[in-house]
Amino acid sequence: MSAIESATAAKTAKVANRWIIAVAGIVIQACLGTVYAWSVFPRPLNAAHGWAMPSITVAFTIAIFVMAFSAAVGGYILDSKGPRVVATVGGAFFGAGILVTGYAAHIGSLPLIYCGYGLLCGIGLGFGYITPIATLVKWFPDKRGLITGLAVMGFGLGSGMMAWLAPGMIAKIGVPTTLYIFGGVFFAAVVAAAQLMVAPPAGYSPPGWTQPAGTSAASGMTLGEALRTKYFYLFWVMLFLNVTAGVAVISQASPMAQEFMKNSTIPVDSQAAAAGSLLLLFAIFNGLGRLIWASLSDKIGRRTVFFILFASQAILFFVLYIAPPSLPLFVILICYQYACLGGGFATMPAYAADTFGTKYAGRIYGWMLTAWGIAAVAGPTVYARVYQSSGSYTRALLYTAVMFVFALLIPALSAPKKAGTA
Repeated sequence: MSAIESATAAKTAKVANRWIIAVAGIVIQACLGTVYAWSVFPRPLNAAHGWAMPSITVAFTIAIFVMAFSAAVGGYILDSKGPRVVATVGGAFFGAGILVTGYAAHIGSLPLIYCGYGLLCGIGLGFGYITPIATLVKWFPDKRGLITGLAVMGFGLGSGMMAWLAPGMIAKIGVPTTLYIFGGVFFAAVVAAAQLMVAPPAGYSPPGWTQPAGTSAASGMTLGEALRTKYFYLFWVMLFLNVTAGVAVISQASPMAQEFMKNSTIPVDSQAAAAGSLLLLFAIFNGLGRLIWASLSDKIGRRTVFFILFASQAILFFVLYIAPPSLPLFVILICYQYACLGGGFATMPAYAADTFGTKYAGRIYGWMLTAWGIAAVAGPTVYARVYQSSGSYTRALLYTAVMFVFALLIPALSAPKKAGTA
């Protein structure tokens, strides 16, 4: 590092506290993570407008699909214009999308819901999601697993906040007003937190930490170089498989929970609220899973974590398939499944940074997130269609178990060298 670079790094380190930036990233992710609570809205919208449940679920699918590809675009802008610009645009789009969705629910326009929740929120999600991840792996080269776990933990907990608050609000003030309130809050919170998002100077290293021999804090493959390795595609498939199962369950979590409540003692008129409380519990495990699995990956390795995630989920879904309907069993296993989904999301950015470096982390991980978009179409579509054709999610659970059995082959092939050593 030159004398000029050293002086710049020291100056930036004094101005920007990396933990404050981390907190801002968590706030952004928590607001954006509310998208995962969409499953609390289809039944009220169905009751109000008569729209078919699978048609309403499409809004969530569009949002995640658009999010994944807008993250790829946002990654390019982030690497050239900086994180503050990208996060600000993301907050504006996301908040506006929620407000438009509220208006669409008010006038009864399903296409406008697709536009607001699907397109606008999706763009905001992509820009907002990629920013903290790509920025914080640069600020925390010494704690990559931990910091990506903390950042995306907010995303998991955000869905719980919405799932817990929204059912009661919908019952009292209706879907449109509920969305108006959330849209305004998210717009303000994400745009405000975005102003704290700054990148470290090239070559930044935390005080007291030494970069491993043979690497550089500013090193990294370009996107083109990453795409010419097998590891990019292996990581893409690993993320796709983990997300396919997770997003499928998330998209149907509230109705699935209510299906398992049929034989419980919970009154029918209280089951929607009870499902909302369960979604909060699931979201807590999603958030904790992101932190725990990613932190664990710093100690036992990223590849080992993914092998455990896939093996345990294969067993989990098979148990759900063969076991008699039981609400307690469903709750326990889905809590763990949410933790696995979060763990995959939190571990993969660190895995990618280890392999490809951090210089172009925005665009590389942005394109890797296209796996999320494809999974958002595959998973919820299969679960919704299986339920529509059979009136049960049983066959979908078997399909997911089999998928994870085959998924065990992928981590075995992904043992790359660290960035800078290839």
